[in-house]
Amino acid sequence: MAARVLMIDDDRELCTMLGRYLEEAGLRFAARHDVASGRAALRAGVYDLLILDLMLPDGDGLSFCRELRASASLPIVMLTARGEDADRIVGLELGADDYLAKPFNPRELLARVRAVLRRGALSGPEARREVRRFGRLELDRSARVVRVDGEERPLTALQFDLLCALAESAGRVLSRDALMDRVRGRAHEAFDRSIDVHVSRIRAAIEDDPKRPRRLLTVRGAGYVFAARQDQDGEP
Repeated sequence: MAARVLMIDDDRELCTMLGRYLEEAGLRFAARHDVASGRAALRAGVYDLLILDLMLPDGDGLSFCRELRASASLPIVMLTARGEDADRIVGLELGADDYLAKPFNPRELLARVRAVLRRGALSGPEARREVRRFGRLELDRSARVVRVDGEERPLTALQFDLLCALAESAGRVLSRDALMDRVRGRAHEAFDRSIDVHVSRIRAAIEDDPKRPRRLLTVRGAGYVFAARQDQDGEP
């Protein structure tokens, strides 16, 4: 079944153009043009991904993103006329899975949408159905859930994949470039610091004290390393 994409953007012409493009690519598309109608659409239907504009006539996308993240794990791609690093970082901190500034190439948006959908997909022979435990931390790849002491901790699809990539290389330092290549499979800007934002969110979810991490460590000038042994009895 084709993935269902909802776009909330007050640019009706852009919505119409992107709707045609995404539907030709095999996706199901719907558009709303303000926060109120977008909220109603999400309550009334089931969607696989949300494309969310930052500036809307009755509110802002960042506040709506925060609202959604408090109650749902729907993948979100932020779409905005603002391209400043600060706006992008805030969006990622609030739980957006990806961020694309206008103007953009529709092919790039489609590629990002497909990448985010793939990260959330559970079907197919490549789906890894296994549970790995590292002391009190548990990674359930089939359910795409991380638990600490049996309690689920919220992560976006991208953050879960980043954590899995680090755990698969436990004890080895992975650079930012290596991590982004593993989870996105595409080139990215050399100075893209969004990876640091996601690591910060992962730490907030899995560490007892995020300011003094013991599971996900920074190696200055090199990257990040997932501790091979944790809580005295973690697995190598």
